[in-house]
Amino acid sequence: MTLFSWEAELLPLGVSMVLGGAALYKFKRSQSRTVSSLVVLCHSALLCLWGAYCFSSFSVFWSWILFALACCISLAYSTSQEMLPVDGRAVLITGGDTGIGHALSKHLDELGFTVFVGVLNEKGSGAEALRKSCSKRTSVFQMDVTDPAQIKEVQARIAEKVQHTGLWAVINNAGVLGTLGDGELLPMNIYRQCMDVNFFGAVEVTKAFLPLLRKSKGRFINVSSMAGGIPMKLYAAYSSSKAALSMFSGVMRLELKKWGIKVAVIHPAAFRTNIGGTREMWEKQEKNILENMSPDVQEAYGQDYLRSSTWPLLQYFSKTTTDFSPLFTDILHGILCKNPSALYTAGVFSYLWICLLSFFPISVFDYISHKIFHSNTLPKALT
Repeated sequence: MTLFSWEAELLPLGVSMVLGGAALYKFKRSQSRTVSSLVVLCHSALLCLWGAYCFSSFSVFWSWILFALACCISLAYSTSQEMLPVDGRAVLITGGDTGIGHALSKHLDELGFTVFVGVLNEKGSGAEALRKSCSKRTSVFQMDVTDPAQIKEVQARIAEKVQHTGLWAVINNAGVLGTLGDGELLPMNIYRQCMDVNFFGAVEVTKAFLPLLRKSKGRFINVSSMAGGIPMKLYAAYSSSKAALSMFSGVMRLELKKWGIKVAVIHPAAFRTNIGGTREMWEKQEKNILENMSPDVQEAYGQDYLRSSTWPLLQYFSKTTTDFSPLFTDILHGILCKNPSALYTAGVFSYLWICLLSFFPISVFDYISHKIFHSNTLPKALT
């Protein structure tokens, strides 16, 4: 091999290494705030393995072509994942009294956002805690998402505050669990309550704040649930309302693209919040269901079925994690990423459940779901 031919082979290899290095640097730089180092490491390893395969299996020319193409694709992907600076961007969070909305408000305040928080009770302990612990950049407003008048008033006050900087993001987080139980047993008022808060409330907020986001070309982040993506026993009212929110998010993502507004939906799973309620609340809900049962339904299910089938979930709720960091990572990515994902699945096994439902026969999903969430409790008529 002559010196010239040796240099000719080193040149494409060097160019490929420069492209690969640039892609990996860009990827690590853009993702460092939201993705763990393990993801960056996996991305780097895959690119290196692809390069090794190319140079061991093809001629130098085709190796360079294939590896450079992979680097260019990687570079294009990492560019779309670039994170925008906080720069005091203004965000609105609904349902900030407790749970995810409360903790998220504090988290975004610490990161330097201008935070507007809608609460169900502006004189409650949750609202007072936010005023005490957050900076002056955070404002708390009375905003029941089922009250159009309150939403309209908050919209006007926020529009006045952000007339120069604009409102960057709306996080539709407010939600209720309602009552759990077999769909046949749940009173219609529970279905209506879940739809009013989880779905119609988010739609009302979205429509009210769209003009402000149109100016900033911002984004909507809708907090749905894993139960809104897969069917779950005993969650008929809650799951239906969250599924409606997820579908609404997808439609709005397509329709608002022409305005430069991005929409993302979050499917959290297994995070401990106050949405599960207390033992006293469950007793009250159980009494309400039993009193509204028709005689024939009560005869079929029996007096003890509801408690024995649903109350074990109280134990489940108490064992879920209070670490919201995976969820906040996804929400922050949705807020600041140059090209956010359409769907984020935060929590234990949430993405695996969606894959199971999407790519396997329904019979497989039903079998696994039945095995994992199996209950020995049966209605009276079946025992």
